[in-house]
Amino acid sequence: MNTYHRLLVLIMSLIGVLSFTGCGKTQEDASKSAAVTTVGTEIDDSVITTKVKSKLLADPDIKGFDLNVETHKGDVQLSGFVDNQAQIDNAIMITRSVEGVKNVDNRVSLKNVSAATVGTKVDDSIVTSKVKSSFLADPDIKSFDIAVVTNNGEVQLSGFVNNQTQIDRAIDVARRTEGVHNVINELRVK
Repeated sequence: MNTYHRLLVLIMSLIGVLSFTGCGKTQEDASKSAAVTTVGTEIDDSVITTKVKSKLLADPDIKGFDLNVETHKGDVQLSGFVDNQAQIDNAIMITRSVEGVKNVDNRVSLKNVSAATVGTKVDDSIVTSKVKSSFLADPDIKSFDIAVVTNNGEVQLSGFVNNQTQIDRAIDVARRTEGVHNVINELRVK
């Protein structure tokens, strides 16, 4: 046999072995593998997040607000601050209209609009930056999975993390950050 034929026989044998090894999986093994997030799931979630953000930005009643959109296995979490309940309802309706969205988890809060000034907006931006910087400096926090929004010194944390320990650590770090008056935890375990 020449090298080409040997390679072909080796590949066919490998395919046969791999196909039979999958046959012995139990129901428990199958459910474990179904719970794993794949690259395809991550890409699908990114596409859903992008579509939701685009639709929210296109809506004239919502586009000016700092809404965070996080997606995990088709479940979309909305968080941030808006002026009134109608804007929350509209954001939820828009999100549900996006193909691939399985569930909408509303974590949007109402602003205290009477206290909003240019100074407090700047202060809130500084507080948000400080919290995000503290998260980046902490090796126990997956900072890129956590969205941070501040309104009048009240910090809202949202997104999906791996475990409760990361949630507890993020809350603790945020509370200890200068300028934070209160922390609203909207984080969920993946």
